[in-house]
Amino acid sequence: MYAIVDIETTGGYAENHRITEVAIYHHDGVQITATFQTLINPGRNIPFYITGLTGITTEMVLDSPTFEEVASEIFQQLDGKIFVAHNAHFDYSFLKKELEGCGHNWQSKKLCTVRLSRKIIPGLRSYSLGSLAESLGIEIQNRHRADGDAAATVKVFEQLLRRDHDGQIVKALKRNSGETILPPNLPKEDFDKLPALPGVYYFLNSRGDVIYVGKALNIKKRIAGHFSGDAREWSRSKIRNEIHHISYELTGNELIALILESQEIRRLWPKYNQAQKFKTEEWGIFEYEDQNGYRRFSVNLVMKGTRPLQRFRNKSEAWNFLWQKVREFDLCPKLSGLQVAKGLCFDYQAGDCHGACMGVESAKKYNKRIVKCIQSFQEDGESVAIIGKGRNIEEQSLVLVERGAYVGFGFFDRQAAISDLESARTYVKRSVETPTVKNLVHSYITNPRGAEVVVL
Repeated sequence: MYAIVDIETTGGYAENHRITEVAIYHHDGVQITATFQTLINPGRNIPFYITGLTGITTEMVLDSPTFEEVASEIFQQLDGKIFVAHNAHFDYSFLKKELEGCGHNWQSKKLCTVRLSRKIIPGLRSYSLGSLAESLGIEIQNRHRADGDAAATVKVFEQLLRRDHDGQIVKALKRNSGETILPPNLPKEDFDKLPALPGVYYFLNSRGDVIYVGKALNIKKRIAGHFSGDAREWSRSKIRNEIHHISYELTGNELIALILESQEIRRLWPKYNQAQKFKTEEWGIFEYEDQNGYRRFSVNLVMKGTRPLQRFRNKSEAWNFLWQKVREFDLCPKLSGLQVAKGLCFDYQAGDCHGACMGVESAKKYNKRIVKCIQSFQEDGESVAIIGKGRNIEEQSLVLVERGAYVGFGFFDRQAAISDLESARTYVKRSVETPTVKNLVHSYITNPRGAEVVVL
């Protein structure tokens, strides 16, 4: 016995939204045996864009029952039946959350008519309910209302039952098929081919555009976790419906997966990578020559196209570093951009400055100390190679840090030796050191977590 269902809601995902209408058609595989339909008062205003789509207004549902008032009846309508819906995960996640909130422990086998249609009727332009119905000659009455869409889904399902010569419906109902947890447009074959290894994975839309980048120690397990019932943030139908393909790149270990993920997000700017999508603010120390020939420092935000001598996570870190260098090389705080106040250099007044800011010390003499200071910027840090697991048993991975600055990562044959900087450089592809990558690498230097840190 099937329960063919459609719902309308106040928004796109169950965690933050409520149901406004439910329609359920009982079907015995041959014909409709019973129907149920009701508007539901969600206990909140219905957004105008939802009203524009469904025609359901806040005023329309004011006198309708709340979900709590009809929960027992809805549970009886669904209990013991195979749940069928177009994009079943969406409707199922809302109803399960609402029923659980009313004390009903409901679980059901599920069939998604989007996924089934792709297998039983391949090659159509689109598998949205409207397009699919048009392709199959099905007229939808009252589109974007629960009863109208549920009735159309019944007709789609009846055609699938008649055309299912390869037993796709039976296969989808098998307990371990995994079909119902996957996004409706993602071929199960794509998921089945995923490796249980460390790497970076990419979700692509129908045009092949990357819409999300993630990293994992076990790619297959991590992706399955996105679509399980516990991952409520991934129940948002918009991203689920946009995923058409998955690609991946193996990294061999967690550190390179973290680095590559960060780099790929900066390169691709995927629309659903909210956490790292916004550029991290960086501060840098810059050097320039003034009109009198004195080489000077300034601390400023790092903008696109600029090349700072050194990068920092915040302004305070940059200032502290520069103050140390000013003291170490006996430089002028005013010419180094560290004295904001106008007037004479504070150190000059105290007798601690050679007077370059006053023209007392020549530019030639002062600039010699500036050159030594700049050279020391890259001499302070160690050069190390972080050696870790490779993508297979024949290789190892390498993350190279040169004089405290991240250079890049690569892979090399397990039989090869990394003995000095020159040999290490041949294996890595150079890339930009961002604050995120810098922090990742330095955290592994202090706590290798299974990797080997080799000082070069």
